[in-house]
Amino acid sequence: MTKTLEILDTLVSFETTNTKSNLELIDFVEKFLVQFEFRVTRLHAPCGTKAGIYAEIGPAIEGGLLLSAHSDVVTVEGQKWTYPPFKLTTAGDRYYGRGTTDMKGFLASMLSLASRINDKKLSKPLALLISYDEEIGCVGLQQMKAQLAPLLRAPQLCIVGEPTEMKIALGHKGKTAYRATFTGQAGHSSLAPQFDNALHIAADFMSGLRNMQNQLAKSGPFDFDYDIPYTTIHVGKLSGGEALNIVPNHAEMLFEIRHLEAQNTDDLIIHIDAIARRFEKNNGVQAVGIEIINAYPYFEMKSNHELIKKLISITNTDKIKVDFGTEAGILSQMGVPTIVCGPGSMSGQGHQADEFISKQQLLSCDDFLGKLVV
Repeated sequence: MTKTLEILDTLVSFETTNTKSNLELIDFVEKFLVQFEFRVTRLHAPCGTKAGIYAEIGPAIEGGLLLSAHSDVVTVEGQKWTYPPFKLTTAGDRYYGRGTTDMKGFLASMLSLASRINDKKLSKPLALLISYDEEIGCVGLQQMKAQLAPLLRAPQLCIVGEPTEMKIALGHKGKTAYRATFTGQAGHSSLAPQFDNALHIAADFMSGLRNMQNQLAKSGPFDFDYDIPYTTIHVGKLSGGEALNIVPNHAEMLFEIRHLEAQNTDDLIIHIDAIARRFEKNNGVQAVGIEIINAYPYFEMKSNHELIKKLISITNTDKIKVDFGTEAGILSQMGVPTIVCGPGSMSGQGHQADEFISKQQLLSCDDFLGKLVV
């Protein structure tokens, strides 16, 4: 725990929100791992201001364990913190700071494990993967895939250390994020009924999405391993208009679909397109345009994998599925058997002011990783 907390203190001090570079953190991790004889490869982001890391130790053969964490954290803007967000603060049995739960706590634990590894005793490789820009839709790992694929040695299992309270998560929904644009007609508000109000079109389109959501909640498909057992459609942002006395000629909406494995997403897209076509203008010009801005796949790990029973016996917890997205779906698509398991509670602490990780959760994670590698 002493080493884990020392590392966590350093990691929290790096302000790795998505608008900032993570290269100071990556420099620290690279130097840290090299001193323990890890073979380290830096995976550069296209922007040049961020990077990931793939590192390994032990024999250069197939199999072994891959531990995966992201380096970025969400912003603290608009939140009221009691404790300084980018300085680890101890209060009782809690350690406060941005990212302590999501997910620098797991990253600290896996680096602490790295410092204890005896290369000579490893019969199979131990690999570590650190990404960037996970918090904006698993963007970083998708950019890293081409560089990462030739480095992977067909690990027997990957553990993505997102906060699950150390429960073994075997699934999460897929997500597709969309931008909808609405074209209306500008005019004086005193003559508003004579013009097409882009915000009114957006509101009617949103009503159509809400009706779809209500139908999904009634008819499914369902997977009751999730807190929300059906596919969800969520509108997160709507903007438009210049002034109260001007009929808005443009509006923009961001919405998402988080879908179950069993969901026929093609049917959903057809339905959404049909809603959009209701607002076609007389001259044939579409008033609603829709584009995909980001997506990541669902994740489903079969519970009969040879290591699942061992993992459950070590953690002494249940198998679950999580409602939030992770990089597990991308790694699974790359052919890597993957689970999600890490310290902390996403619903309890993730993305919140005064984010913290408990002493017991960190201890459990250190113990878990140590037993897996021994």
